[in-house]
Amino acid sequence: MEDDLLPALRADDLQRYAKSPPSACTCSLKACSGWESVSNDRWPAEQLPAVGTLRRPLPPGQTEATFEEFHPNGTRYESPQAPIAPAFFPFNRCNVHACTQCGCAVLRYTEYGGYYIDPRARLVDASLVVPDPDASAG
Repeated sequence: MEDDLLPALRADDLQRYAKSPPSACTCSLKACSGWESVSNDRWPAEQLPAVGTLRRPLPPGQTEATFEEFHPNGTRYESPQAPIAPAFFPFNRCNVHACTQCGCAVLRYTEYGGYYIDPRARLVDASLVVPDPDASAG
């Protein structure tokens, strides 16, 4: 499914898609508890359909989503214990995939470096998902 046709998901949606903990993963992505490179030829597309996106429309005057990360407990980007904060990088550039075999949710985005393009994946641990900043409003 094209990215612009995917439904926008919120943190609570992401938690619902993560029906199983990362330890339940039975496929080649079980090593993706933190962000890992998973090239297109290794990506199990049939098993992991895209079910939504964490990308948001940009506010007027903003040209791209923030690169600010969220690590209140001193974790780092690649840490399996790093919070999954949809409003922050790299989650704000992710599509959400749901495994048809083990019930795990997987996040996927593409890292664009100076000389490379690197598709990356991370299994979703629902206990690490941070509520959306506006979740308490309204």
